[in-house]
Amino acid sequence: MKTRWKNSVFTVNGIIVLILLLVVSGCSSRNKPAPVVDVQGSLPLSQRIKNSVSGHEYIVKKGETLYSIAWRADVDVRSLAAINNIKAPYHIYPDQKLRLRQDYPATAKTATKSKNFNSSKQKVIKKPIAQKKKQEYGGNKVEQKTSKIAQQPKATFSQKISRWRWPANGKVINKFSTAKQGNKGIDIAGRRGDSVQATADGIVVYAGDALQGYGKLIIVKHNDDYLSAYAHNDRILVKEQQVVKAGQNIAKMGDTDAERVMLHFEVRFRGKSVNPMKYLPK
Repeated sequence: MKTRWKNSVFTVNGIIVLILLLVVSGCSSRNKPAPVVDVQGSLPLSQRIKNSVSGHEYIVKKGETLYSIAWRADVDVRSLAAINNIKAPYHIYPDQKLRLRQDYPATAKTATKSKNFNSSKQKVIKKPIAQKKKQEYGGNKVEQKTSKIAQQPKATFSQKISRWRWPANGKVINKFSTAKQGNKGIDIAGRRGDSVQATADGIVVYAGDALQGYGKLIIVKHNDDYLSAYAHNDRILVKEQQVVKAGQNIAKMGDTDAERVMLHFEVRFRGKSVNPMKYLPK
């Protein structure tokens, strides 16, 4: 009887040891950690970090626009255009090098040109002083031109949008967050093929899938201050430079670059993320 009991004990202990060995070997065989994903299936943290643009310079990739790059860099497109001397309508091309910061030093060639320009400018300034008597009534032409430029009205900002509309029908499953790697917009649940609508009148400044982590994305410019974005679409119904009206169907809801079918919706004010819930009707 004792021998049978000892045998059964050894058998149970052996099974336990075998199970422990299997568990340990299973844990050690995992090479990649599980992806860190926000609740409700929003953008993975790794995707958001990879999607952002930082540093001093950026090389333009095929399919990108200045608006999409400014979006990723969290800057106002007008500031990015001014830094790189790009005039509206902000045409860029693949492999073009863009400066992302105003304080980034210019190349030696550019610095030399700037230095030569300044030195020649200093020599020219001396002449109008001697000619001032001849132009006593007419005034100095250079001075008149300068004052005329200075008196030009500055661009108006803080333009208001009369009415905002919800971009989709559905429950908000992930809210806006001010955290450093938080959600920069809101996520609205739905079914594949549900309509995605423009939140206000505007013009499409980006439509494509070049921004990793956003899937098929649309960015609409409403005025000089406000942009809105619609991500993870299954199908895009508009083209770049197309004028859209508030409530117009611009896409079909999907799950491109997302963990589930939903619309990721963002609003930017002068390049910075703002809470869309402050603008959408209650």
